[in-house]
Amino acid sequence: MRSKSIKATSTEAIIKEIDAVTSDGFTPTLAIVFLSIQQDREAVCAIFDTKGIAIFGATTSGEFIDGDIEEGSVVVLLLDINPAYFKLEFLETTREDTFKTAKKLGVIATETFTNPALIIATGGVFLDGDQIIEGVSEGFAKSGSQTDREVTIFGGMAGDDLVAEKPLVFTNGKSRDNALIALIIDEDKIDVRGIASCGWKAIGTAKTVTKSKGNIVYTIDDKPALDMLMKYLGVDVKHDEDKEIVTFLNSWYYPLQLERENGDSVIRATRFANREDRSLICTGSVPQGSKIKFSLPPDFDSIETVVAECESIKDDAQQQADALIMFSCVSRHLSFGVLMKEEIEQVQQVWNAPLVGFFTYGEYGKSKLGKNEFHNNACCVVALKEKLI
Repeated sequence: MRSKSIKATSTEAIIKEIDAVTSDGFTPTLAIVFLSIQQDREAVCAIFDTKGIAIFGATTSGEFIDGDIEEGSVVVLLLDINPAYFKLEFLETTREDTFKTAKKLGVIATETFTNPALIIATGGVFLDGDQIIEGVSEGFAKSGSQTDREVTIFGGMAGDDLVAEKPLVFTNGKSRDNALIALIIDEDKIDVRGIASCGWKAIGTAKTVTKSKGNIVYTIDDKPALDMLMKYLGVDVKHDEDKEIVTFLNSWYYPLQLERENGDSVIRATRFANREDRSLICTGSVPQGSKIKFSLPPDFDSIETVVAECESIKDDAQQQADALIMFSCVSRHLSFGVLMKEEIEQVQQVWNAPLVGFFTYGEYGKSKLGKNEFHNNACCVVALKEKLI
């Protein structure tokens, strides 16, 4: 399987780039497309429609390709993968039906391939990422004989240049905010491996979530959650008297660390706050009774941690990939600034393959313990390699 990465800032430029990379006989069948909401999405998709290329797409809060970070652009990974080795599935959903829709996807995956792997992207700002992971996993486990292993899931939440109103996912002829798109891959033919790594530092003692429902945290240690966060971290919220729900993006720097029973922990970003009941609205579920800690932004040595964990999933030092896809939380870009380029470059060098990615509102992937999780503030890397049959 061959892959080539291209970038552009206009529809006309994309056409020229595609013509250039296909001039040697390269015939892509699949395009991984990440673009800014400033771009003409429909015009971009029409280009690939005309050429008979399948589209896996999401809007972004910044794009990157190989070692370059872009804003307001289009980045594309073109692959000449055998069409029999993959299937695209686009499912519309609602906040209330997220789990049911994700479960349906898990069933579809098992009906498509004996050993499926999923690369997913989700739109909207209120879909619960935990419900996506749990739904897909349950649909997979309860279908046929798929009970002896955990399904492979990697991906990210679409962005919208930090507007936080209507991030989109799209494919040929379809586009929606409250939806998910899945690239289902036959793992008997394509090796799919990856890892989600973070680096945010927990501080203070563990606290108890004393009241929550889904991804809404009402009280921590019996005190209003928003007040607790503001008290301990000094995070301020910009009030809008016309809105009950307010956005406070600076909370990306100070997420909650949710402790799991297996000793692992996952990050929960608090993207919205309710100024009336003083609750926090997170991007993933925070169960009532769970233990959490507040977090501070990572030191720059977390880049070394990410690179080391990417190296850990290789079978040997010489192993390479045909293509790389990265889903990196926008908080990493906000925190690291220009050093974000270093992280992307070093990850690519681990695998030595063309890479595209985007800055997300949340990430899906296996932690270093090998369990599927919904993450925030993480870097999720996926390596694809066609197997020798």
